[in-house]
Amino acid sequence: MISREMARIHAIHAHNGCVPKPNLWIKMRKYFSLVATEFTDQASNLRIQREVPSKALLEQEMLWMKEHLSALGSPVVLCHNDLLCKNIIHNNKEGHVRFIDYEYSSYNYQAFDIGNHFNEFAGMSELDYGLYPSREMQLEWLQVYLKAYKLYTKNTEQLSPRELETLYVQVNKFALASHFFWGFWALIQAKYSSIDFDFLGYAVLRFNQYFKTKPTVMALKIPE
Repeated sequence: MISREMARIHAIHAHNGCVPKPNLWIKMRKYFSLVATEFTDQASNLRIQREVPSKALLEQEMLWMKEHLSALGSPVVLCHNDLLCKNIIHNNKEGHVRFIDYEYSSYNYQAFDIGNHFNEFAGMSELDYGLYPSREMQLEWLQVYLKAYKLYTKNTEQLSPRELETLYVQVNKFALASHFFWGFWALIQAKYSSIDFDFLGYAVLRFNQYFKTKPTVMALKIPE
């Protein structure tokens, strides 16, 4: 149900014939510029120096991602960009789901929205990336998504194994960008938010997961 609903949102075109541009790199660069390197709390200062990668390294990785991921050919569509479980409402009586909280929505890469959703399987308060969907589960999810997306965009071509594998590779590579996006977001929240949550610890976990999964993900190749 979630994959079909995401396909429905992604198929919405409200750009009056203009070719939409992805919001990801602009927003990520903006977040990066707002990231604090110093805190009034000394304990936080020590943590950020010890546990968070340097701004120079983060910028280097961000530039590398932009170059590499932009070349993957993922379509730019209307994205939710924050599809965690609490933003999904299941109507059991009607047998469908609907998404809520669209404040992060924008035109963005199709694969980013899906990869971000897969990352959210890990939760937030107690992150567990063992819950990230397996290849088998992803392929099943993506197959349902692509069939629905073709239906909503009136594409009558049969779904090919190459299309499915291509989206799988794109999604897992863009999941890397999702870690950085929310890592930057969490560093900003750590400085300015009044919410009682360890945003700094959350940022550290997201950046750690990025560097942990990057070698495996980068070994994936889009089929010829």
